[in-house]
Amino acid sequence: MLSPSLQQLITERIQREGAITFADYMRMALYEPGYGYYVSGPSKVGWQGDFYTSTDVTDFFAHCMGRQLQLLWQQLQCPVPFIVLEQGAGRGNLAQGVRNWAQQSTPDFFAALDYRITDIRTGQNATATFDEITCQAEMQSSAVDIADQQAEQPSLHPQPYAEGPAVLLSNELVDAFPVHIVEKRATRLYEVYVTLQQGRLCEVLDEPSSEAVEHYLDTYKIRWSTFEDGWRAEINLDALSWMEQGARLLLKPSNCTTTHRTRKKHGFLLTIDYGDKARALYTRDRRRGTLACYFRHQLTERPLMRPGEQDITAHVNFTALINEGRRHGLHLHTFTTQGQWLQNMGIYEELARVRVRDYAIIDTARASDQGQRALLQWYNVRQGVSALTDPSGMGNFKVLILKA
Repeated sequence: MLSPSLQQLITERIQREGAITFADYMRMALYEPGYGYYVSGPSKVGWQGDFYTSTDVTDFFAHCMGRQLQLLWQQLQCPVPFIVLEQGAGRGNLAQGVRNWAQQSTPDFFAALDYRITDIRTGQNATATFDEITCQAEMQSSAVDIADQQAEQPSLHPQPYAEGPAVLLSNELVDAFPVHIVEKRATRLYEVYVTLQQGRLCEVLDEPSSEAVEHYLDTYKIRWSTFEDGWRAEINLDALSWMEQGARLLLKPSNCTTTHRTRKKHGFLLTIDYGDKARALYTRDRRRGTLACYFRHQLTERPLMRPGEQDITAHVNFTALINEGRRHGLHLHTFTTQGQWLQNMGIYEELARVRVRDYAIIDTARASDQGQRALLQWYNVRQGVSALTDPSGMGNFKVLILKA
């Protein structure tokens, strides 16, 4: 007997329960155990997948993250161990890159670093609340096993720990949380639901599914009532739950009372993603919102096609993250663009050092075969840095650091 497809499971749910919110559809499309985009089949990230992240572009990104973590370690007075928990770690490339950099560059920091990874996007029940998902992630966090780094997906051996992390880290995680979609009609906001019409998935508008959805934009003083009919926006309620859980982890009291050096002094939440503050995100001109789908590195605008086979994502409301963090005891430390952050973390200085160390032959024997090969390799290295810092692309990603 053939197992059902994800489309069949979604269809059966709609037939059983009626129309579902787009957030519920997106949750199933991305996270339905055994079927969802992130929880089935080979890795979707990287040049052979559907999209790539900063760690795929150049190792310089991980090196800058290592320098940032070292600075945060110093601001916390160099605790030992220095626990970093990366959520949504995927293949573990950032973890491996940071550890490699620390081992080669800063032995004292490397000796203190306890870098743990978990992928809270995988293996979760599609109907679970985000509180349940993040609590499971806390219990399943683990140290990076360097011996397993040769595999595409690092092995995550459960290793619960009593002390909360000093740094809670994520890179392009929040954009993949399920979102509600609202649409303006006349003087009201309606929510987008997914239903069936002649056996096919389609959208329908209805009353907002909750007060949180209905009043979300008003919280950030978005003048949506003055926008044109058909204007849409995404509402990421799971991001608020994630921030609450993050604050809880960072503010978790230490069970260690032996020495001042090992006593936890709270920590930092560091997240990088595409998006903006609310008033720059929810604008009149962005008429159809920011929802996007990626399939084999091609951008599509049809989220109801190929459920489980394409990525679905939306820009992050960083005002929501900042405000929710403050509500739970965190304070704003840094908010900037990825391009500016990388510059602050020394990416151009490292690029210059690499040029002198590895490509000096370009200056002494450029016309030789070896010199020409070095020149092409140097162009690739330089282009990787340009891609990360380009203000019209990845350089406009946002970097948010909150302090507990």
